Parts: sequence; C-alpha cells; structure tokens
Amino acid sequence: MTEAALPPRSAIAHEDTWNAESVFESPAAWDAEQQALPAAIEAMARHQGHLADGPEALLSAFQDIDVLYGRVGKLLTYALMAHHVDTTDQDASRRYGQSQGLYAQMAGRLGFFDPELLAIGQDRLNEWMQAEPPLAVNAHYIHDLFRRQAHVRSAEVEQLLGALADPFAGPHTTANYLTNADLTYRPAQAADGAELPMSVAALDKILGEADRAARRTAWESYLDAHLAFKNTLASNLATSIKQNVFSARARQYGSSLEAALFVDNLPVAVFHNLIDTFRSHLPTWQRYWAVRRRALGVDSLQPYDVWAPLTTRRPTLDYPQAVDMICAGLAPLGETYVSTLRRGCLEERWIDKYANQGKTDSQFSAGWQGTHPFILIRFEGDLGGMSTMAHELGHSMHSYFTWANQPMIYSQYSLFAAEVASNFNQAMVRAHLLAQNPDRDFELSVIDEAMSNFHRYFFIMPTLARFELETHQRVERGQGLTADDMIELMADLFAEAFGPAVHFDRQRMGMTWATFGHLYSDYYVYQYATGISGANALARRILLGTPGAAEAYLEFLKAGGSLYPLDALKRAGVDLTTPKPVEDTFEVLSGLVDRLEKLFPEQSIAPK
Repeated sequence: MTEAALPPRSAIAHEDTWNAESVFESPAAWDAEQQALPAAIEAMARHQGHLADGPEALLSAFQDIDVLYGRVGKLLTYALMAHHVDTTDQDASRRYGQSQGLYAQMAGRLGFFDPELLAIGQDRLNEWMQAEPPLAVNAHYIHDLFRRQAHVRSAEVEQLLGALADPFAGPHTTANYLTNADLTYRPAQAADGAELPMSVAALDKILGEADRAARRTAWESYLDAHLAFKNTLASNLATSIKQNVFSARARQYGSSLEAALFVDNLPVAVFHNLIDTFRSHLPTWQRYWAVRRRALGVDSLQPYDVWAPLTTRRPTLDYPQAVDMICAGLAPLGETYVSTLRRGCLEERWIDKYANQGKTDSQFSAGWQGTHPFILIRFEGDLGGMSTMAHELGHSMHSYFTWANQPMIYSQYSLFAAEVASNFNQAMVRAHLLAQNPDRDFELSVIDEAMSNFHRYFFIMPTLARFELETHQRVERGQGLTADDMIELMADLFAEAFGPAVHFDRQRMGMTWATFGHLYSDYYVYQYATGISGANALARRILLGTPGAAEAYLEFLKAGGSLYPLDALKRAGVDLTTPKPVEDTFEVLSGLVDRLEKLFPEQSIAPK
C-alpha cells in the first residue's frame, strides 16, 4: 500500500492507537508541564555545592533528581509518541524538539553532581550509606561512578558535555528527516510491466513477494534514492563519527570503541570476540545462500532475493491471533508474564498497531518509569508482523519488570541487555511453532521468518559493526572519510560475508550504511548480534528444561540497571565474554539450514 493510500492518522480507530492520554490527558497538559519544567530544572542549583553537607543533604538531592527525571521522561515520551505516529505534524515535531532541548538542559544543570560525589570520596560515601539506609540503594551507581572516575571531568567540563547532547543529536535528526520524510523513490516495475509505487514500507512488502522483477526494481529504486544524496548522507554520518571520537577523547578514552563499551563495563574483547566468531562461521551463511538459490530456482542469488518467500502459501492472522501465538510461545515463563503481556496488548493499549500516513517506518518500544511500556508497529497480519511484535514485547516486558522492581536510578537498562530480551521472545515463539509439527508451508513460513530475522541481526548487523569500527578508526587516525570511501568499504565487507554465491551491484550494496539510522547511536549495531546470541542461549536453557532457567531469566528482566549487563546475564545463565553463546546461536542457525536442505535437496530444482 502506498503512503498516499494509507489512512490519515485521524481515521485510525482509538482502540488501535497507543494510550497517549495515560501520559498526558491532552497536548495542553503537556504544554503546561513543558512551561513549568525549566524552573524545576533550574531549582536543582540549590543542591550544587551542598552534596558534601552530609547524608541527609545527599539523599535529598538523589530524591529530587529522581522526581525531575520522571517528569522530563514523561514529557519526552509523550512528545516522541506524537511525533512518530505522524512525522508531518509540525506541532508534534516542535514538541519533540522542545522535549529534547529540556532533556539536554537538565543534563547540563546536573553536570555538577558526579564531580561533587567524586570529591566526597568513595570511603566517606560508603559510611554515609551505612548511616542513612535509604541512601544504600544508590550503591551500584556510586560504585560505577568511581569505576568511571578517570573519565569524569571537572564540573564545568561536565556541564558543557551535558549541554552538547542537544546539538549533537543533529546528524541523527537530519538523517531521520531525509530518509523517512524527504527521499522520493521511482516506482518499481512488476513482471507484467505494472508500476508499483515505492516507499520504505512498500519496499519491505515488495521484497517479501514472489515477483523477482518487482523485487529487483524496488531494491534498485530504494538504494538509488540514497545514492542520489550520497555525499550529503556521508558528510552527515562522518560528522556523527567525529562527534563520537571527540567525546571519547574529551573523556580521555583510548578509542571510541573503548568509550562506547566502557559505559556498560564491557571489555572490548566482547566486540572483537563477536566479530571473530562471526567471520569464522561465514560458511554457515554461505550454505544458506546456496539452499536459498535452489529453493527459489534461480541461477544467481542477488541481495533482493534474500527476503523472497520460500512458499507462496503463507498463513495470515489477525492481531488477536498474533497475541495468542506469542502468549503460547512464552508460556514457560509463567502466568504473571503471560497475563501481563496479554493485558498490555488487548486492554491497556500499549501498542500502536497499524500504518497511517506520516507514521514512521521504525518499529520500537518506548516509555519511561511511570508510563506504560509502549510499542509502535505496522502490523500487517502475517508471521513477520507477529514476530516483530514479539520482539518489541520483549523490550516492553523488560521495561515492565524493571520499572516494577527498581527505583528510578536503575530504571534504564543498557542496550546490550535490551537486545537479549527482544530476541529471546522471538526465539521462544519460533521454537514453539516449529515444535507443533506444522505442515510444509507453515514450516517454511516459520523458517522464512526466522532466517529473515537472523539475516538482519546475525548477518547485516555484524557486517555493519565491522563497517562502524573501520570508519571510526579511520577518523581516529586522521584519515578522510568520503562517500566513495564508505561505499567501497561496505561493498568489500559484504563481498566477504556473502561469498561467491551472491552477486550484487557494488555501488548499491555499498550504500547500505545509509539505510540504517542505528549507526548514529555509537556502537549500537553489534549489540543486536550479541543480543540474539544471548537470547538463543537463554531460550535454549528453558526449552531444554534446565531447572530454574525461567526464574533466572525473569530475575534478569527485573534487574534493570542495578547490575552491569554482563553480570545480570551471567546470573541468568549466559556468559557473553566467551564465544559459546555465539557458537550456540550458529548451531541454531545451522539447524534451520539443515531443515531447509532436507526440504530442498541438491538437484531438486533446476535453475532458471
């Protein structure tokens, strides 16, 4: 369906939208809070210079900051929700910008806090936490602060770095507007010569259809639109990379990679271990390309064939059926988990379900402690849509259990942990469906969805992570970074990853980096691959009936930010400092390829 053919936002049924009025009852109520917050932010100045006055003074500051974070977070959540359901709504865009500005203002105003804690000293703070028990909840925060001590600058510098959050968001915002709102695409061409209107949403649909001519021309149209702005997009991303390098150097890290991983107490070996294991298992992927070529009956597999259906007799399902399917797959986690998820989906309106004009193509979970864990999707009634919903519900259930069990200071968990929870849901639901002894078409549909998911998180994302590492290292070495540099690097990495079985246009494939806004979040993409690895390892423990595995996983969800992510995952039963979870996940992937090879044996289909 074209963007113009989509219904306007006003035509979407109220019960199919997320519950924005539970955050603020109206835009006017949001405006009133937005006008009141600058004074509340400035009022934090009363704590500056007084944290060392004693445990009571410090406790008061912690409590006031928690309240302020809650208020600003709710403001940001509401604005984000309104903006993403209709990116053409100028009032919503204004509010979104205002909320980001207020968040940056808050970060700048509170820049004194950590330096003053460091000046008090860890031993003295430990004594205060013993003397004032309510302070003890902050023990992990304080431990982490002193771990980061070498990279915390003076109060003046911290205030400046905090204030940079707003202007440094510029490249990401620019990329979002350019790729989601401003790019236009020439129509794709179906095999019968019919023109197919193109958009990002249409691309996903066309690439998942059997018409190869439509897939090819849609893929070319999409990447050609980005190529037309290759210099602008490259300059924009290069600016973001330079900002990352600047921030790492300002805080005196050895590299931008070290800086990004240090935040979550992750050794850089976690990143390199993933990449090394991924590269060593590329033959598994290349075995899959070979069986996919046979299944499609083509003599040369192209990138636009990766999403082509392995069967045209795919199941359809409505939204309640998708919820039922997800709940059945997650039943091993117990009644509380399943009933909470079902209530959020069917009663509390956590989910904004369907596409409309102006709605962003991104699908995500968002919210803040004190709100529901909201989800934005574009559900279209197939297994892929069901799986995407399961993924986002993994994030939302992570948030739900964290917010129910942790104070504000630990209410935000790391991205490293987040991608475990989302992929875990998909792994559990997928295993449940394949265990039902489905007929051939249903089995192929489930495997199709699984391989699409693995392709994104366990093939594309590690390849993008390699691109990200190399581009950051080039900037750190003082080298230039042009559009052609980026295209050549990306094409080389995909040539290695695909191997000889897949052929592609280097210019178009090399432009893939421009189609992923994730690259504007420093060293984010590799966490999809570590996430799917941890997820499949944890799901495997539960599916094999390991005693206490489900309970340990729920404790991981409840931990939020109160533990370092590696520690929380180790308690749940997986150690991502070793290759084993990545190896285990390649075993799952290999098992899916094995099933396909049995369904499409050698010489079973003549290439055409």
